[in-house]
Amino acid sequence: MPESFFVLSKDQLEIAIDEIIAIAKTFDRFSKVKVISNLVVIQSKTNWYEISKRASFVKVSGQILRKMSGLFLDEENFEILKNAKTFVCRIINLSSNQFNIPELENSMGDMISKFSNAKVKLENPDITVYLIFTKKENFFGFSKRFKEKKRPRKAITQPHELDWKLTRAMINLIGLKEGETVCDPFCGTGTTLLEAESMGIHAIGLDFDKKMVEITKKNLKENGYKSQVIHSDFQEIKNISEKFDGVVTDFPYGKTSKTSEKPEEIIKKFVAIMPKRKKMAIMYKKEFGDNLKLRGLKKYQIYRHKSLTRTILIK
Repeated sequence: MPESFFVLSKDQLEIAIDEIIAIAKTFDRFSKVKVISNLVVIQSKTNWYEISKRASFVKVSGQILRKMSGLFLDEENFEILKNAKTFVCRIINLSSNQFNIPELENSMGDMISKFSNAKVKLENPDITVYLIFTKKENFFGFSKRFKEKKRPRKAITQPHELDWKLTRAMINLIGLKEGETVCDPFCGTGTTLLEAESMGIHAIGLDFDKKMVEITKKNLKENGYKSQVIHSDFQEIKNISEKFDGVVTDFPYGKTSKTSEKPEEIIKKFVAIMPKRKKMAIMYKKEFGDNLKLRGLKKYQIYRHKSLTRTILIK
């Protein structure tokens, strides 16, 4: 079974690792996973690109051709370049060893040129060939050129809106599949809806603030998206529970909340009415959840500054 590699950003590394594993398991529940620092190796029937394009924190990804004990390469390794006109070599050093990376990349390029008709091209080549060094083992792999999908755009933004990478990760962490539906009962400017639709997931947004509803609609229209947006408070989820498969949201707090209710009370009421057996990823100010002793499958702490730590709860 093919093996794929994913080099992740070390920003929010725990979330990044769990997200890529969750995506792989969503496509193929029998996927096997190995984690080496910020490198995740996944054995799965799912192509590396299908996994990578859904993820938030992937820096580099591709397919592994073989594990290596040294730098030995032979002609069989370069079958991938058979129909390629251009290539580039890249060294990824995740070990504590010191390498002259430009020299190694040039040596690899010279070696590959002897076995193939492909020419070195530093920018946008057909194939990128990788040597990945880690403390435990080394890997030889490649990725093919692909057209990156454009990020969803916003016609209108707000200062305290939900971070798109964390939003996307939350959707992935609860294992929503293409064709399923996510609900955001505090949709704000529509970040959850935009990220969901960009992954082929349907979305429903609720917001008690009519201004936010109109902003979300404009942001959806900017991308040609069709998510449903309802002017209502979060309690509407009781009436539409059959229309969605999971909830992803960021609870309002402080200046970002225009309701007279205390944030703790909103969270408490929301958790009480959350439909059973629905997947859930919620973000809230850490002390609110601590006071309510909220429990879930996993929690992640997002440090913002000394007076603000956010918690993501997966349930």
